[in-house]
Amino acid sequence: MNTLPIFIKFFISTSATEKCNIGKSVYGLITTIALLLFIHHAAEAQKLDVAYVPTPDFVVERMLDMANVGPGDYVIDPGCGDGRIVIAAAKRGAFGHGVDLDPKRIEEARENAEKAGVADKVVFKVENIFDTDFSRANVIAMYLFPDINIKLRPDFLDKLEPGSRIVSHDFGMDEWKPDQQHGRMEDHAVFLWIVPAKVGGNWKWNVSGGEFKMWVVQEFQELKLSISSEGMFLDVENSLLSGKRISFTATNPSNSKKYVYSGRAENGQITGIVQVHDGENKTMENWTALKE
Repeated sequence: MNTLPIFIKFFISTSATEKCNIGKSVYGLITTIALLLFIHHAAEAQKLDVAYVPTPDFVVERMLDMANVGPGDYVIDPGCGDGRIVIAAAKRGAFGHGVDLDPKRIEEARENAEKAGVADKVVFKVENIFDTDFSRANVIAMYLFPDINIKLRPDFLDKLEPGSRIVSHDFGMDEWKPDQQHGRMEDHAVFLWIVPAKVGGNWKWNVSGGEFKMWVVQEFQELKLSISSEGMFLDVENSLLSGKRISFTATNPSNSKKYVYSGRAENGQITGIVQVHDGENKTMENWTALKE
């Protein structure tokens, strides 16, 4: 009984021309498969072919100091590498997790967490940072290129709770200026942002029997305020927004009566205290502004 494969028997029985054509077809198929495999592996390699440069430990500590990380915080590190930032945060009593596209880095991060004795406080997983749910965190600590920071910026502003802290090693977020910046330490800089509440729009309230209206133009944490009362615009100064906290001073130019506002913006209203300085008479009262 002949045990040659059917294909080989068929190939032997064909003419020289047919053999040549079959050979070309098989060669073409093999070449196509090889090319597709090369493209696939090249694409996979390109995803991970980003130079991994770890943040020095002393910079990590500076980042966590600036973000005031401690018990009760949840830290996310997008592009976590060997996990050192999240691990350092866990040593301060925080919980958190890191994500990275490189499985080898994630494996290394898990091993490092075990060695540091904080494996019960942290999680590391293979994930694209653009798929990460940042809403769980109140601290983001990162070391990414500027273009990546800018792409992530809308997620940070929309998904993080106002008052959440973001710290970045070396790179900023373009028009969103940091609330705090630590100068270069041995060629390293650290930036801190406080996620601002959304207060842009029109507001109204009553204080000392008078009705007030306020128009707010907001760009990140920067505010431009216009305030009127009884048909007159007040002089506004010292406006500040930090997370949910907002404060400003408004003075009536006709009688120099000054209002010093301090409050917390949340769920379409601002609640707080206003000091009323009317010559020698100084009073305080509760203040609630509603968004129109």
